[in-house]
Formats: sequence, structure tokens, C-alpha cells
Amino acid sequence: MRVLATTTGSAGHFGPLIPFLDAIRGAGGDVLVATRESSAETIRDAGYPAWSFADAPAERRAAIFATLRGLPVVEANQRAAQEIFAGIDADAALPGVLEACTQWRPDIVVSEASEFAGGLVAGHLDLPTVTVAITQFAVEHEVFDATDTALARLRAAHRLHASNGAGAAHFTLVPPLLERPAQPGRPGVRRFRERDAPAARPLPYDWENADAPLVYVTFGSVAAQMGYFPDLYRAAIEALAPLPIRLLVTIGRDADPRVLVPTPANVRVERWIAQSAVVAHAAVVVSHGGSGTVRGALAAGVPLVVAPLFADQPDNAERVQELGAGIVLESDGHGLATAVARVLADGRFAERAATVAADIRALPPVDASVDVVRDLAARGDGG
Repeated sequence: MRVLATTTGSAGHFGPLIPFLDAIRGAGGDVLVATRESSAETIRDAGYPAWSFADAPAERRAAIFATLRGLPVVEANQRAAQEIFAGIDADAALPGVLEACTQWRPDIVVSEASEFAGGLVAGHLDLPTVTVAITQFAVEHEVFDATDTALARLRAAHRLHASNGAGAAHFTLVPPLLERPAQPGRPGVRRFRERDAPAARPLPYDWENADAPLVYVTFGSVAAQMGYFPDLYRAAIEALAPLPIRLLVTIGRDADPRVLVPTPANVRVERWIAQSAVVAHAAVVVSHGGSGTVRGALAAGVPLVVAPLFADQPDNAERVQELGAGIVLESDGHGLATAVARVLADGRFAERAATVAADIRALPPVDASVDVVRDLAARGDGG
């Protein structure tokens, strides 16, 4: 079975695909990942072959993003989906994705929800599709389901057929408790949990206060590129370092830890470290509220302090607070030290996080998704 995966390539968007692709490859499937040229190295670093397609012009992306600043969150997200993801990004990607399909001849196309060229090409070629959610359903419904006009425009411009009679499925790693109660999920969506993480190894740091609780600070892979570095990170360190804790801060692959030097003795700063390697040791995660970070922390039963910055992060933060699994702050992080101290002192936050962890453990493992993919691929082949 040949599977073409398509992704915009950022960590928060490619990340939800990885467990499914790992399961497919582990079951003997052949996987190729199509992504924009600027993200191809990220895909290869994750161990997958990359088929690169063109990036949208950087100046056009920047100009669109500039018009979104100051807009209400939902409106900004919708316009980003319409004008960027289903607009200039998909327009630039379509020739490369079509070439990948015609030359490599996949049996099925698996796309993360913000990458639209894969679905458009699959429809044109009557290939079955799987769409993998990158956040809770309510957000995707508000944002990505508002792209019909943009997608119709692309089909016309690239002379693509709209039909896809080969079958489709929707997968998500979002557990029921992290969905909005009023919008509990896309009809027919299939939920899975990631494979269990390997046994945690000790972190490679020589802490003087080795018995102090570990607080992990991450604002994801994109924030540093959007002007939040170094001020937001330095403010978090200055607020938290005086607490009787160990503090681990990750800043993203594109930022330089030396900018934050010197740091207090109880602080370590890294570009990147695997989240699963950290949360097994953490007592609290301080985060921007990205879907992967929230889900990863709660899957390990770790409560959060969330200062949402953009995109779906306010929605994720709202669910964390409603579930009692953490505290939400304003985006400037004011009151961070008080919030972290409160979460450390009040065991009810960890208890609520453990409830979400149990909700996740009750889902079928991601390996069970392979049978669905195989069945769809067989139907697309006339099987």
C-alpha cells in the first residue's frame, strides 16, 4: 500500500500525522510525505522521504498575516484559512502534489486538515482520502469549513474535477473531553490515541536542586518566529526562576539559546527536546496552548498554565480551564509565577489532568487506524 501524506510542514501541523504514518509504515506500508520546500528538511529529520512542492511567496504570506493582526480570533483564523491555507499555499502546492500523485501513484492520500492540495488532487484523480485533525472539531468547523469558495476557485484555476467517489475518512487524536461539549466532533470521525511512549529516561542535566519539581515551558515551534523571542521567554524565566523548582525552557529550532544567557542555576534552555521525554518528569507545563502541547501534557496527566497567543490556542486554553486541569492567563503571562505556584500546591489540578489522561487511554491505539486506511485504499483500487 502506497500512502502519500501531505502537510504544510510546521511542527503543530505535521505532528498529528506522524503517529498515523508511523503505524502505516510499521504495518508494511510505503509512505511518502509531500510538503513545501521550506519544510522538507523537517520531514526528513522525522525519518520520512519528502517530495517538496513550492512555497507560497513569502512576501504575500507576510502581507496577509499583517492584515490579520488585531482582528477577532475567529475572523482572523477564517481569513488565514481562506487566503493562506486554502489560498496561496494550496495554489503553490497543487502542481507539485499533482506531480507526486501521477509519478509515484499512491493508493490513498492522507492530509492534515490545513493542507488542502492533497484533497483537491485526490478528488481530481478519484483517490480515497484520510483527513487528520490538527485541533478540536469546533475550531476546524469554524475555520476550515469556511473555505468552500476558495477551494472552488482553485479547482477552476487548475482545471480539477470536484468529485471524489473513492471514499474518505476523518481521524483525530483529540480525546472527547478536549472537544467543546456543544460540538463534540465531526460526524463519523474516528478517534485514536498515540502509541505509549517508551520508558522515560532521566533528563541529561545536573541540577543542584534535583528533588525540586520540574516546570516545563514551551511556546511551540512558531512563536519565536513571530516576534515573541526573546522577550516572552525571558519574562517567563525571570518570573519562574525564583520559585523552588527546576525550570526547562524550549525556544524552537530557529531561535538561539545564547540570547537568553546568563540564566539562573535552576534553569536550562534548549532549542528543542522531545515532549514525551519531558512530560514524564514534569509537574507543570507552561504553554501557549497549542493542540499538541496541551494533548501531550494531559495524556501524561500533567496540569498546565496556559497563556494563549494565536490560532486555536484560546479555544484549547478554555477547555483546559473548564476541565479544571490548569489555569489560563492573558497572552502577556502576567501572574505566571502565582499561577504555577498554585498548580503545584493544589493537587486537584493534577487529579483533573489524570481524568483527561484516562479519557485518552480509553481510545483505540493508533495502530488500529491502519485497517481503515487499507480498506479505503482497496476500495479506491476497485477492491
